[in-house]
Amino acid sequence: MSRNFSDTGSRREHVKITSESKPGFLERLSETSGGMLMGLVTFLLSFYLLFTNEGRALRTAKSLDEGLSLVIPLDSIHSVSQQNEGRLVHLAGALSTSKPLFDPSYGLSIQAVKLKRNVEMYQWVEYEDSTEYEENGEIKKETKYSYNTEWKSEVVNSRNFDREIGHKNPSAMAVESFTAVSPNVQVGSFVLSTGLVDKIDDFKQLSLSHLEDPHADVTRGGDYFYHSENPRRPEVGDLRVSFFYAGLSGDDPHLGSADKVTVIARQRGNQLVPYHTKSGDVLQILYPGELSVEEVFQKEHESNTMMTWALRAAGWLAMFVGISLMTRIFYTLVDWFPVVRDLVNIGLKAFAFCVASSLSLLTISVGWLFYRPLWALLIGLLSVIPIVVAKSRVPPKKQQ
Repeated sequence: MSRNFSDTGSRREHVKITSESKPGFLERLSETSGGMLMGLVTFLLSFYLLFTNEGRALRTAKSLDEGLSLVIPLDSIHSVSQQNEGRLVHLAGALSTSKPLFDPSYGLSIQAVKLKRNVEMYQWVEYEDSTEYEENGEIKKETKYSYNTEWKSEVVNSRNFDREIGHKNPSAMAVESFTAVSPNVQVGSFVLSTGLVDKIDDFKQLSLSHLEDPHADVTRGGDYFYHSENPRRPEVGDLRVSFFYAGLSGDDPHLGSADKVTVIARQRGNQLVPYHTKSGDVLQILYPGELSVEEVFQKEHESNTMMTWALRAAGWLAMFVGISLMTRIFYTLVDWFPVVRDLVNIGLKAFAFCVASSLSLLTISVGWLFYRPLWALLIGLLSVIPIVVAKSRVPPKKQQ
């Protein structure tokens, strides 16, 4: 009989107010100096990130183009042809494993590539919300601490709470989470490498509706096994266990037919292993479903483009933050004068934006210089635009 239990949590809270004297000019100047050093490090790291990202992006694109020109679609996945030994091959088919995966503690087995046991413990969790304000020449900080009981998959250390009394959590879980992986995964007659198996990570929760309670002290409710005297009203320290699977590798009456995947890798005997391109990259690609060669490489190019732009944005942001931190000292020098302070703050942000944009584009163009010189020249010319725009906004000096 299946039972569904709702989570019930208890909430407590208290407020703590701390105060400290308002920092003086020298103290704020000292803090700004520390920020300048951090800004310099961030600024330099942004160059490394932007430059290496361009090399990575172009190297990956070349490797994908090389792979597309060399890949051989297999006529059959059930026979191994020696003519394709050492070559890059493309195949699609259903996953298969030699043995099912078991969790004997809960009487559960499944024919899949991976089986994950997820254990959660009912624990106290602390939340804090702080606000700062100035009063009588002092900076006061009002922090509201709230405590709630929740299911968490990691142990929450209650020793770090502002108030541990009444909110103490166990230091460990009686049952541990784990992931079992099938030692032999195949598509037809071909055995997948460890790297390809690692790519099978589309986990789905396993329904427990067809299972019975495994022990007298374990109760099944919905898709969870509860280690609790009263799952409707759990206590701190109670456990609940759920299961997830990835890569169904056999027909199952409850889950359906085996999952199909598309693989591009190097054939070595009956094994599919990484293929090393001339550009220095490794190709071992796996996607769920049945895809053509063109569809696979299109997805890989799209992924490479997204990664490239994400790292470009991260590099620009790191450079902007670094410049802002290094120029913060000018804001500190005038923060006693509200009107001047606000104007300086706007000017520094505009300066950081323009310089970060120009230097980012220049760094990207240098990264492209060794691969595509014409594109590098175009990007280099574009990098001058923010500086020209910023300079054009400066009013000309009146002639004496």
